[in-house]
Formats: sequence, C-alpha cells, structure tokens
Amino acid sequence: MTMPFAERNQVKTELAERKLHKFVQQVWPVIEPTAPFVDGWHIGAVCEHLEAVINRDIRNLLILIPPRHTKSLTASVCLNPWAWIKSPGLRFMYASYSTGLSTEHAVLSRRVIDSDWYQERWGSGYRLTTDQNVKTNYENTYRGYRISTSVGGTVTGHGADFLGLDDPHNLNETHSEVSRIRVHEFYRRVWHSRLNDPKTGCRFCIMQRGHQDDLAGRMIEEFGYEVLMLPTEYDPKRSTVSSIGFKDPRTEQGELICENRHGKKEVEEDRGIKGRDFETQYNQNPQPEEGLMFKRAWFRVVDVLPVKGRVATARFWDCAATELRPGKDPDFTVGTKLSKFEDGTFYVEDVVRGRWSPHVVDETIVKTAQLDGPKVKIREEQEPGASGKSMIAIHTRMLAGYDYAGRAPSGAKTTRWRPVAVQAEAGNVVLLRGEWNQAWLQEITTVPDSKHDDQADSVAGAFEEVVFGRRKARLAMVREGDR
Repeated sequence: MTMPFAERNQVKTELAERKLHKFVQQVWPVIEPTAPFVDGWHIGAVCEHLEAVINRDIRNLLILIPPRHTKSLTASVCLNPWAWIKSPGLRFMYASYSTGLSTEHAVLSRRVIDSDWYQERWGSGYRLTTDQNVKTNYENTYRGYRISTSVGGTVTGHGADFLGLDDPHNLNETHSEVSRIRVHEFYRRVWHSRLNDPKTGCRFCIMQRGHQDDLAGRMIEEFGYEVLMLPTEYDPKRSTVSSIGFKDPRTEQGELICENRHGKKEVEEDRGIKGRDFETQYNQNPQPEEGLMFKRAWFRVVDVLPVKGRVATARFWDCAATELRPGKDPDFTVGTKLSKFEDGTFYVEDVVRGRWSPHVVDETIVKTAQLDGPKVKIREEQEPGASGKSMIAIHTRMLAGYDYAGRAPSGAKTTRWRPVAVQAEAGNVVLLRGEWNQAWLQEITTVPDSKHDDQADSVAGAFEEVVFGRRKARLAMVREGDR
C-alpha cells in the first residue's frame, strides 16, 4: 500500500530534522537548482561527524577531504540552518581564506533559511531579525547568529558557540612560508580563543591539505584535533577509526572516494595536472618530492604486540626542557619506547611528547619509568659540555633503581636515522596503535624537511640501544678491564 503524500512528506521532514545528511539531500534543489545531487558515503561521514560537533561529542574536529566533494555546502552552508531547527539560539562564526568565499557561503546559507522549502517546514520556529541581517552577520529571534569573516579579518570582540574554518589557506599561496605563518598566527592569536564558553564550545575545520606545515598539521600536532581523513585513494595503512566509531568503508588499496563524481579517468587527469600536489591535496598526504628518508607506506599499525619473542626494550629520551611561548616554536621533549623481537621486527610501542619546563620534564621521565617498569632500559641523549654531563648525573640519581644512562650522539642526524630507515623500508618497523601515531608519522615521513625532528632522533636512539646496547656495554667492560 502506497503511503499518502502528506504522510511521506512528514516522514521526510522528520528525517531531515534528525540527520544532517538527509537535510543536505532534500535542500539540494534550493542550493543547486540546475545540478543533480551526487550522493556518497563520504557526505554521510562528514555529516555524522559535524552532528557530533553540534551535540558536543567532538570538541575539536578536523575534516580532510579532496576538493569538489560537497564539503563547503555541507559544513558552511547547511550546518547552521539545520542546527537552528531544534536549537535556534546557537551561535556560529565562520572564516575562510577570503572574505568573498566566506560571504558567499553565508549568503547561500541565509538563502536556505529564506527558501519556501525551509519556511514551510520550520518557519514557525524562529525568524531572522530585520535590524541585524546583513550578508556577513545575521541574527534570529532567539539571539542565535552567524558571523562570517576571513582569515586575518576582524573578529576581536566577537565570539560563538561553534567556530568553523573552511579552507583557511589559499592554495595558490600555501608554498609561501610568509602566507602560512600569517594563517598560523591568526589561528593561535585570535581564532582559537573566540569561543563564548571554552568549556562547552566546539571548533571544526574542513579543508584539503596544501603543505606539510599547513594549519591542519598544526591542529594535529599542537591543538589535539580529532581527524576525519577521507583521501581520494584509499590507503589501509593510513585509515583510522574515529571516536564515534566511523571507519572508512573502503577495503582495497587505491579504491576511490566517489567514482560517481570522480572516476578513474578524472582522477588520472587530476594527477597529471597537479603532479606532486595531487598526493597532498587529494590524498591528504603532504610530502616533499625529494629529501625523504621514510615513506608512510613502510609502516603498518597493529593493535597488539606478540606474546613471545621480545629480545630487548628501551625508552630513549630527547629532552628539550623548554616551554611554549607566544611567537616561539621550540622543540619537543620526546620519549620513545621501542622493542626488538626474535624475528627481527622492531615495535614502536609508545611515544611520550610535549613542550614542558625542566621540572615537568623530570616529573614526566620519572612517571613514565614507573609505568614502564624496571626491566625497560632508559637512555637519554646527552647534550655536549659540562651542562649535559650535569643533567645526566641529576637524572641518574633521580632514576636510582632503573637501568639509566646518557648517550652522547655521534655523526649527522641523517646518519643516525639511516639504520631505522633501512629496517622500515624492509617492513620491519611496526607501530602499536595509539593516539601518538598520526603526529609521529607526520614528522617521520617529512624529515629532514620537517620543522621538528625530535621524534626521529628519539626513535633512532631507542633503535641503537636495542640493537647495539649489549655490545656497547660489553665493549665498555673490556675497555675498563684493560686499564
């Protein structure tokens, strides 16, 4: 029996209220009256995670997705009209790399609200006010509002419950360090602190990667954003499960994100035109063409370690003992725990990383040693000169009861990293799944061109210890006996 039209319409309306994905599907003729809606699982994934932001289940969300996959229409046009259906008092502030783009999204979003389709269903819930209703700043009768600006634009004095960034970088300028720094400074000095209530407010950013040091990289490394990464071509080694349980549904290496929109022919055309930028912008995997020692494909991630076969384990510390100050970008303190197994596989089990004062560094080393247990060797890079020797002496007393020693580095950094790279290329370096994986891979696959290399130094030190530690200890005993 066919459902009556009125009843079908009511069901569709209720679905659109509950699910952002259904809202996008139904409002599409208002947004793009001449273009058909091309659906895909990726749109559902974006909507699901944006819903989690509105519900405050995710506080900071970074969505990485290739161009022309409905990202802006979903996040910057449809999200706030959909959220206002049930909560018209919510306040939004958006920014894009240009005022023109941000204004275009705001106008289109207001057009959705003013449309007959929207007003017939939810027009009785609230109205846009007439005294505050301009393209870049409009308010409703519940004091909910949307403010739109640009990266570098004026936002001082304004705040919101939800801060949305959509393409913060101009892709024509991402290879300019000056341009990237301008975006980083805007985010750090201005945007990040614009939440009305820091305890309940949420931030989201939707973009494509443009450079290894773009804002997405900083959001991952420094600001703890959860990442929804949707590359054009599926790579099982880079696929993760988000906090709301989402996993990329693709299973085959190279499987495309949406063949109905961008098939193999179109993707290959894009690859030919973009060249080195294809991997960055489309697969969300920014890497310089030359100078790389490590490739992401060399590393696999496992959920558990082997039960038997462990030969040696060491935690190696590369200590910076510096605090983060405005305008500065100091090194990190990093402690990498690595184990060697009988089959010749090396497992990176854990990475502790942060920018701390000397006192907090000491506390962190001690607490980590207690968690690791006395069987794990602890080694630390010894800085040159008397100050380096003094620090090792202090930590030796501090870690009494543990197998601790300082190690003075020798040779160039790339020389010290090379043995790890050789084993990684052979598939012998494996990561234990953890929150640190993404930041670690981001750095390790961009050295020596990355801004920081502390994690590379730390894993190289741990590797040297588990491979050569006993040999060095025996050699030291022989030399001592010769005296």
